[in-house]
Amino acid sequence: MSLRIEANPYQGLGHDQYFNAAFELLGDPDQGELQFFTPLGSTVADIHWAPGSAVLQARGETRTFSDLAQLIEVVLGTDVPVPALFSWLAGQASEANGWQVDLSQQTQGKILARRLSPAPQAELRVILED
Repeated sequence: MSLRIEANPYQGLGHDQYFNAAFELLGDPDQGELQFFTPLGSTVADIHWAPGSAVLQARGETRTFSDLAQLIEVVLGTDVPVPALFSWLAGQASEANGWQVDLSQQTQGKILARRLSPAPQAELRVILED
């Protein structure tokens, strides 16, 4: 999974920001787990969510948030529509506020989504492996 957030000087971003990691996603938009891994397989972050809470474990610290959307916004610096992501992974072109998805290569395990508004613009690329 890779995420690129375009520079937005109005929000204090002077340059594009990038996030790349292997991941494992379990569950559904209401309850689940998302783990991010380094190229060598070490766990970088472990995220668990359920109705009313989301927990991030990373760098030996645990942080609790009111919901998954808040956690994602704080950690990644932008909104990523998790309910829509589950739909996209299932091959369904679900709409998300400001996001456009390209599922033309979904059968090859590739998903591309772009947020055009609100600023900053962002691009999410997912490559699925068996």
